[in-house]
Amino acid sequence: MNRQRPYSIQKYFIALTILTGWLLSACTSNFDEINTDPNRIEKISPGTLLNPIIYELASFNTLRSDEFTFDLLQVSLPFPSVSGGVHRYDISENAGGSTWNTYYRWITNIREMQTAAVTAEDPNYQAIALTLNAWVYSLLTDGFGDVPMTEAGKGEEKIFQPAFDTQEYIYTTILKDLETANDLFDPSRSMIYGTDILYANNVSNWQRFCNSLRLRLLLRVMKRNPETVQTALVTMLSNPDTYPVFTKNTEAAVLKITGVTPNVSPWGRAVDFTNARAAAEFFVDNLNQFNDPRRPIFLTQARSSDGKTTIGYKGIPSGYAGGESQFDFLPSNLNVNLVKTDAGPMQSVMMTYAEVEFIKAELAQKEIFGEDAQVHYENGVKAAIEQWGAVLPADYFANEYTQYDGTLDRIMLQKYYALFFNDYQQWFEYRRTGLPKLPKGEDMRNNGIMPVRFRYPTTVQTNNAANYKIAVEKMGGDNINTKVWWEK
Repeated sequence: MNRQRPYSIQKYFIALTILTGWLLSACTSNFDEINTDPNRIEKISPGTLLNPIIYELASFNTLRSDEFTFDLLQVSLPFPSVSGGVHRYDISENAGGSTWNTYYRWITNIREMQTAAVTAEDPNYQAIALTLNAWVYSLLTDGFGDVPMTEAGKGEEKIFQPAFDTQEYIYTTILKDLETANDLFDPSRSMIYGTDILYANNVSNWQRFCNSLRLRLLLRVMKRNPETVQTALVTMLSNPDTYPVFTKNTEAAVLKITGVTPNVSPWGRAVDFTNARAAAEFFVDNLNQFNDPRRPIFLTQARSSDGKTTIGYKGIPSGYAGGESQFDFLPSNLNVNLVKTDAGPMQSVMMTYAEVEFIKAELAQKEIFGEDAQVHYENGVKAAIEQWGAVLPADYFANEYTQYDGTLDRIMLQKYYALFFNDYQQWFEYRRTGLPKLPKGEDMRNNGIMPVRFRYPTTVQTNNAANYKIAVEKMGGDNINTKVWWEK
């Protein structure tokens, strides 16, 4: 049985229409037509599209973390789940369809925002548009591999079947764009086109997001061009005044979902977040070994089979064989409060400060930059715990399972928890490092091999067949085991 997630993305559009009297335009995912909206104003300011872009992409990514990443990376799984399912590496042909459609729709709007910023000669909005475009394209190409970029979203130019760009070209482009954006940011200049919902017009924090994102992406492709990438990383981290990155949680790119229209939860009903699911054994067992203060924030307690007695935090294995009757208890579930807004803002994670510290820890562990990996490791753990409102116990690192042991395995295990609810990042980082080491259930599909990409949507195969075939030939296939450029 599949969990049902009511999709409430249109709520922002409805509210925005009421408030401003116009609808956003979007080009279709297969690039074969341009929608004409008579209610849409002809000219926009650089800030007109910013909040809808932030909200729609962040909330969509939160949904996808729940619907896909949680199952694939053993955070949770459907329960009961008698056969199939993402947690068994049973990935459908159109598993990435909504990702493709949503990202391309908002890439078009980001481009329109950038055009307006150039026209207004406003460098901060230009830089924000470049940052958001790099962020979305990184998610898109890391999910699929080669994708249209140069010719994408150009229906007005009669390009309805765009060519695919290689992932190498896309990464080269967006990394250069992030460097350009960093140079454009001017904290002394105010953002005058409304108040953005992510940073409330704090230009310095936007710049930190830009450079923190660049760290993430440089690390991801370091295997392909070690010398050049390592030089870029060292240059950035050696010059924090020129390349500021996140230094505390309040600077991180985490959208607070307040519940006040139009900034509403992606879940129509919070209960649907926990319906027909259980927490995964791997996710729960590590937190138990850590004696981690995030447990009551992330999880409910398991109960006896009659539901009358709590028995601590206990999950079930991903990829299990047989029916659910084999479990003589009711497993822990994810905490419904994670997606409720009445007890405080819900978090829609774009990029965290903890991730930056774990990047620094890895670079120090590999002797690329810095000397004390333990300091950055502990900073990352502390930030990840405090991000969710928990307090780091004084003896947390005295535990043999949490103390830094000099290995990348230990860094990546804690980074896995720091990437909780962060779009596809747990999946991407597992593909980059093979960590953390995940157990394999008895009923895994795909020969027990972690899928490394989405297949191209069937609409792309049909409506852009010629370019699709060229891309597939270059990549070496269109299946869930076809590695993307930075994995090879």
